[in-house]
Amino acid sequence: MTQPATAAQQEAPPPAAKSAGDHGSSRRTGRRWDVRTLSLLGVLAALVAVGGITAPQEFLATSNLQLVLTQASVIGVVTVGMTFVITSGGIDLSVGAMVALASVWATTVATQEFGFAGILFTAVIVGVGCGLVNGLLIAYGRMVPFIATLAMLASARGLALQITDGSTQIVSVESVLDLGARDAYVLGIPPLVLIFAAVTVVGWLVLNRTTFGRRTVAVGGNAEAARLAGIDVRRQRLYLYLLSGLCCGIAAFMLIVLAGSGQNTNGNLYELDAIAAAIIGGTLLSGGRGTIIGSVLGVLIFTTITNIFALNNLETAVQQIAKGAIIVAAVLVQRRSPHGDT
Repeated sequence: MTQPATAAQQEAPPPAAKSAGDHGSSRRTGRRWDVRTLSLLGVLAALVAVGGITAPQEFLATSNLQLVLTQASVIGVVTVGMTFVITSGGIDLSVGAMVALASVWATTVATQEFGFAGILFTAVIVGVGCGLVNGLLIAYGRMVPFIATLAMLASARGLALQITDGSTQIVSVESVLDLGARDAYVLGIPPLVLIFAAVTVVGWLVLNRTTFGRRTVAVGGNAEAARLAGIDVRRQRLYLYLLSGLCCGIAAFMLIVLAGSGQNTNGNLYELDAIAAAIIGGTLLSGGRGTIIGSVLGVLIFTTITNIFALNNLETAVQQIAKGAIIVAAVLVQRRSPHGDT
């Protein structure tokens, strides 16, 4: 005898309707991303116009545009790692301190004896080591990310100061210094910009085209639901902070190439710049949504603002106030939008 249909079965939409709904949602999400990206490109274009009007000879010079891209590259690599962490619902306040520690550890006299490879390896391994400590404390020690990374910030800054004793460590390895010379430019593009581009492409592919990226978004959207779906949330968080540390190590090496030295003051306020760029780009502060392209555009916007302020002889304090105002505005826009979607 035929059993009567249950209420759930009666109410469930047919598969075709579900599919149509899913496609409609995907199209709406795609449109939101397109509008957001176009808006960021519009803002960047407006800033370029402002720079061209207020300081036409200086701002539009090829050397200045190369400088803007190079400066954006270092903080941009850090921002890629920060985007993953924020997408997962976490935060990393120690990125600047990790860059400082990695840069001074990699430029000690003992490390420089091993040449280019020794400096690069040390910078990366120190960054990954700091990320490992953060990840273990947060994922398995169940510490709040804010507290764990704040502790790392203080510890890494203190250790960097102890290593340098407040002095600047000059790099004497020619192969490292040559990487920042104009002779190393490829078709007029600085090598550091090419490194940034490579990190951006890899970051985009990982976040948007791999299981790791989907798990990151799932953990940020609802960690408990992700756990029930079979995702090892603790291990995923550990990997994310390792990734952030790796990006900081790469950025530290890039900073060594750019400055030709290691200092305990390196990476100052990088955490502010990275978080601001990610939020401006459209990464949701509460987690569950992230965009590498948006974060890169956010970095370019902030770097361009800084450059315009510098060319017009505006005080650093004004720059920081402007950045703070932009962050507040971006968060308010996210909160006013439905479900955090802008």
